Amino acid sequence: MVVSERRLAIPNNPIAGILLAIPGYFAGVWLGTLFGLTDDQNTGVILGYLLATVAFLAGVGFLNYPLERLFGWQVIPITDPAENRGIGRFFRLSLDHKVIGIQYMVTILLMLLFGGIGAMLIRTSLRPFGNYLVPLMIGARRMAFPRLEALSFWVVPPAAIILAAATFWGGFPTGWTGYPPLSEQAGQGMNSYIVGFALIAVALVTSGVNMLATIIGLRAPGMTWTRLPMFVWGIFTTSILGLLAAPVLAAALIMLAMDRTVNTTFFVASNGGSNYLWENLFWFFGHPEVYIFILPAFGIIMEIVPHFARKPLWGYRTGVVGLFGVALLSWFVWQHHLFVSGIAPVLRPFYMLSTELISIPTGIIFLVTLGTLWRARVWFTVPMLFCLGFLFNFLIGGISGVYLSDVPTDVTLHGSYFSMAHFHYTIMGGEIFALMAAAYYWLPKMTGKMLSPMLGRIHFWWMFIAFNSTFFPLFIVGLLNMPRRVSSYNPALVGLNRWVTISAYFLFGSMVLFAANLIYSWFFVARPALANPWHARSLEWQVPTPVPARNFDRVPVIVAGPYDYGLPNARPVADLGGIVGVTGGG
Repeated sequence: MVVSERRLAIPNNPIAGILLAIPGYFAGVWLGTLFGLTDDQNTGVILGYLLATVAFLAGVGFLNYPLERLFGWQVIPITDPAENRGIGRFFRLSLDHKVIGIQYMVTILLMLLFGGIGAMLIRTSLRPFGNYLVPLMIGARRMAFPRLEALSFWVVPPAAIILAAATFWGGFPTGWTGYPPLSEQAGQGMNSYIVGFALIAVALVTSGVNMLATIIGLRAPGMTWTRLPMFVWGIFTTSILGLLAAPVLAAALIMLAMDRTVNTTFFVASNGGSNYLWENLFWFFGHPEVYIFILPAFGIIMEIVPHFARKPLWGYRTGVVGLFGVALLSWFVWQHHLFVSGIAPVLRPFYMLSTELISIPTGIIFLVTLGTLWRARVWFTVPMLFCLGFLFNFLIGGISGVYLSDVPTDVTLHGSYFSMAHFHYTIMGGEIFALMAAAYYWLPKMTGKMLSPMLGRIHFWWMFIAFNSTFFPLFIVGLLNMPRRVSSYNPALVGLNRWVTISAYFLFGSMVLFAANLIYSWFFVARPALANPWHARSLEWQVPTPVPARNFDRVPVIVAGPYDYGLPNARPVADLGGIVGVTGGG
C-alpha cells in the first residue's frame, strides 16, 4: 500500500488548543442545558469543562497522529529533530522526555508561585524532575510511552485553569477535602473542583503507568535493581501509589458529579447515602497522596547526600526497604483522619497503631541518610544545605505527627493549628526543601546554566529561618486552642499571629529571591554549566550538556553502582561507547 504524502493540517500548539476549547466549553454547556442539567448549581458546566479539555488536547495535537494513521497520510514523528529545536519546542506537543520535564517544571513552579500569592492572602507538587531524569539515570533513550507522558502533562494546564476559575463562581466552601453535604449543596465553583481534580487524577494514573513501564522495561544492560539510583526508587514507589490511589479519587469525584447532576444519592444521607462514604474514599486516596508528595523527596535526599558526602550510601538496600515500607503502610492509615468524625471506637486502636508504625520505615530512611553523613567529608554546596534543612524540618514534622496519630491527643489537637503546623513541616519543610535541593542540583544539567551559588546560599538561610519563624509558632497557638478553618480567634493570641504573618511574608520573599536567581542565571548571565559540575558518578552526569536528543549514542552498559565513592579500584559507572563514566573517587 502506498502511503499518501498528505499531512494533517491541524495546528498543534496551545493557541489552537485554547481557540478550540472556547467553543468546546459552550457546546458542553449547551448539551448540559439540553439534558436538563441547568439548575441553581449550574451543573451543566461540568460537560462544558470536559468538552473544553478534550478540544484543548485536540488543538495541542493529540489527534493528529491517530488521524494521520487512520487516513494513511504521511506521518512525521514529533521526535523529528527539526520539530524539537529552539524555545518554541517548550510551547507545543513534544515526545522528548527532557522537553516534557522542563514543561512540567516551569508549569509547577508557576503554580507554586501563584499558590504562594494565594497563601499570603489567607496566610498560608517533584515529579517534573522524574520525567526529565529517570530515562537518563537508567540508561534509556526515552520513556516507554512518550505520548502518554505528554498527555500526563497537557491535562495539567486545563486542570489548573479550571480550578482557578472556581474563584469566579464563588469558590468551593468545602476546602480541599470536598466533604458532603456542603459539596452537594455548593454552587458552580464546586463543579470546577470536581473536573479539575479529576484531571489531576488522570495525570497521576498516566504518569504512574509510564514511569513503572519505563523503569521495569527500559533499564540499560547491567542496570540491575541494586544499581538503581535512589531517586529512581523514590519515583518508582511514588508511581505505584499514584497508579493505585488516583482511580479511587476519580471514582469518588464521578459519584459526587452524579449526585449533583442526575440526582443519585451516593453521599446524600437523607436518601440512603452516606457522608462517611466520601470521607473514606477521599482519605483512602488522600493519605497515600501525602506520601506521593514525600516519597520523591526521600529519593532526592538519599540521591544527593552521597554525592556531596563523597562516600557510598550507607545501607542502600535498607533505604529501598524504607521506601517500600512507607508505600505499603500508607494504605493502612487513612482513618486517623476520622478519629474525630464518629469512627467506630473499635477501629481506633488499629489505625492508631498503623499510623505509628509508618514512623519505622520513615526512621529507616533518616538513619540511612545520617549514616551516610557520619564521618563524611561533606561538600557544603547549596543542594547539600537544602538537604540538611530537609532533615531538620522533617524531623520536627515527624515527631509532631506522633501526637496526631494517638487518639487521646489527636481528639484535642486535630482541629487546631497544631495540625496545620505539622502538615507544613512535613510538606513544605520536607517536600519544598527537597524540591529546592533538586533544583540547584539538576538545573545545570537541564538548562546548561549554573545558578548563582551566592544567591543560593542567601536563599537557603533566608528560607530556612523564615520557614521556622512562620510555622513553629503555630504549634504554640494550636496548643493554646486556636482552631483552624476559623477566621476569628482569642485576642490573647494576636501577638503570635502577627509574628506569623510577618514571617510568612519574609518566607514568600525568599521564594521571590529563588525566582530571581533562576531568571537571572538562566536568561541574563552567560555562565554555562560544566557537563558534571559536581563530579558525580550517577549516569545522568556522564552525558554532555545539553543532553543529546537521543540521550545516548548507543545504549550504555552499566558496570558499577552510582555511589561507589572512595572505594579502592572503583570502576567507572558505565561504558558509554567511547565515553567512560567517571570513577568519582575522593
